[in-house]
Amino acid sequence: MNESPRFDIQYGAEVAAARRDGRPIVALESTIVSHGLPRPDNLRVAREIESAVRGAGAVPATIGMVGGRLVVGLDDAQLSHLATADGVAKLSVRDLPVAAALGADGATTVAATSAVAAAAGIGVFATGGLGGVHREASQTFDESADLTTLARTPIAVVCAGVKSILDVGATLERLETLGVTVVGYRTRRFPGFFITDSGFDLDWSVESPEQIAAALRARREQGVQGGGLIVANPLPVDEQLDPALHDRTLADGLAMLARDGVTGKAVTPFLLAHFHSATEGRSLAVNVRIILRNAELAGRIAVAAAA
Repeated sequence: MNESPRFDIQYGAEVAAARRDGRPIVALESTIVSHGLPRPDNLRVAREIESAVRGAGAVPATIGMVGGRLVVGLDDAQLSHLATADGVAKLSVRDLPVAAALGADGATTVAATSAVAAAAGIGVFATGGLGGVHREASQTFDESADLTTLARTPIAVVCAGVKSILDVGATLERLETLGVTVVGYRTRRFPGFFITDSGFDLDWSVESPEQIAAALRARREQGVQGGGLIVANPLPVDEQLDPALHDRTLADGLAMLARDGVTGKAVTPFLLAHFHSATEGRSLAVNVRIILRNAELAGRIAVAAAA
């Protein structure tokens, strides 16, 4: 008689030891590895992201699915597989059970990574940019599951705002409606992913990882707000993509979307690939700076929260 397959979360050795010892851990997504960056840069950058977390004193836990098993803390062989294999699925929260049942390989989005990390007891997550409300959403109802997932998931997400290809203002309105806390890291302006300033104000700013850790502790002890805390960490002005180049590239990319009828999950990778091509790789360099800075800050927050 064949044994039924197991679908529980599997932990990498380093993460399992850190959970046992109470050491700080930072969750990392795998979609940036499989779908967000071109090969072969994706694997190199994935390793650099993990190194940035370690450099801040925390343990990296890159999350993904290999052969139907959810793994928190992919080892280097698993990371290499998701970076180089064809047909790796892009997994949001709703996809996880079916993908597991079918034995799929999958990369977790911000939503799925947040949910899995919280289930694993990990309280801090670093990514590049959040998903959000898409342009023309009033007709298409196209909104990332990142937003509703963060409304019910108690995790701190360090990011450079939402991807600038989205409707930033509408996304901030939805986050307010959903009760998701948003703070700027040393800024009162919401960052615009590739650019430092999206043009929108924030109500709250924090100055240190210790203040963020205190906010996480207050949320836990109050027991009132059960959703996420977004830490918006802008690039320094001298490290951003040239704003004029950004605006021109975005306008061209949106026109191409409409021309080619690209919709749904395909929109973000399509536009990011267009940015990479149209800016001759400059947007990729900015994207890498974003995630490395966010990984380092997330590591410092995790260390402060564990103190």
